[in-house]
Amino acid sequence: MAMDVVDYEIKGAEMQFVEVELDPGEAAIGEAGSMMFMDAGIVMDTVFGDGSASTGGFFGKLLGAGKRLITGESLFTTIYTNQGASKLRVAFAAPYPGKILPMDLSKLGGTLICQKDAFLCAARGVSLGIAIQQKLSTGFFGGEGFIMQKLDGDGLAFVHAGGTVVRRTLQPGQTLLVDTGCVVAYTPGVNFEIQYVGKIKTALFGGEGLFLAKLTGPGEVWLQSLPFSRLASRIFAAAPQTGGGGREEGSMLGAVAGGGLLGGLLGGDDD
Repeated sequence: MAMDVVDYEIKGAEMQFVEVELDPGEAAIGEAGSMMFMDAGIVMDTVFGDGSASTGGFFGKLLGAGKRLITGESLFTTIYTNQGASKLRVAFAAPYPGKILPMDLSKLGGTLICQKDAFLCAARGVSLGIAIQQKLSTGFFGGEGFIMQKLDGDGLAFVHAGGTVVRRTLQPGQTLLVDTGCVVAYTPGVNFEIQYVGKIKTALFGGEGLFLAKLTGPGEVWLQSLPFSRLASRIFAAAPQTGGGGREEGSMLGAVAGGGLLGGLLGGDDD
């Protein structure tokens, strides 16, 4: 499918969104639930599987849906088509604090491999597939890095990363050790492996885990400072736990209600 060439504007600082400008007849594909707003005249169409497989018949749609299911994404993709007579805009919002990265696949060799929850939206024609690491050790210990998304085409795609993002260019043979969750995306020339940290004491008390991602060049690598899994674990750890863990943060009303309930349970049948 021919790629649509779209203009865009990324707005915001910590919680960003991207406005994609569509000429008449152009379209963008978006992850389910990512749309923020759109101009009247843009028509939404939810398709089964990958938007690029919509003209490939039933088996093409089934294959695209199967790839998305493996990466943990929705079976459906939404296509936003400008059916008006002038330029119109549709906006897609980031799901949590971080940065939206525009990826011009034509300048990256036509393929980009990214974390399975990083894809946000793209110009129509970009194909969403899967990249499964070949080595058995990566499958057992790779965590987030085992099954990743693969974006193919020569159009524009947008991926989301948590926290601050850094782009590293690796020379042939140059190696970078990274927490597996901090890898956002990389070009296919980069070799992805899992490396054992070597010391049980470091793994148990250092807080970094037993394994790290080993990225070897040549190629481009994008890293994030705040993986969503790390953010979620911190929120869960800080949340009041069942059994009164957050008692000191409760209100007077909660204390009175709790006291009344406890009194009723201990008082028995007074009459």
